[in-house]
Amino acid sequence: MSDLTEKHCEPCEGGIAAMDTNRANEQLQKLDQWEIDVNSKKISKQFSFKNFHRTMSFVNAVAWVANQENHHPDIELGYNYCNISLTTHAIDGLSVNDFIVAAKIDVIEKL
Repeated sequence: MSDLTEKHCEPCEGGIAAMDTNRANEQLQKLDQWEIDVNSKKISKQFSFKNFHRTMSFVNAVAWVANQENHHPDIELGYNYCNISLTTHAIDGLSVNDFIVAAKIDVIEKL
């Protein structure tokens, strides 16, 4: 389990710099198969499931975590898949909040 799962998101209304590529790549190593985009502004992961019920159960659990952390991912879903991406819109890039939520989503995936 990543130390990120023990942390909580802090409010971000801008005024801070986004993570640089090196720091983002360091944080990415703490996650399970997440990818960083070419501009180092978001991380994403594709999830596959057996059926719609399992997909929706996962999405509902992700929504619960996102609301608890007050940091919300972009979610695309269909019958047996869910694509999640995270970025901190207020800073147009990545913050530690993105990695905290991603680590918690990794835990949900394993349930």
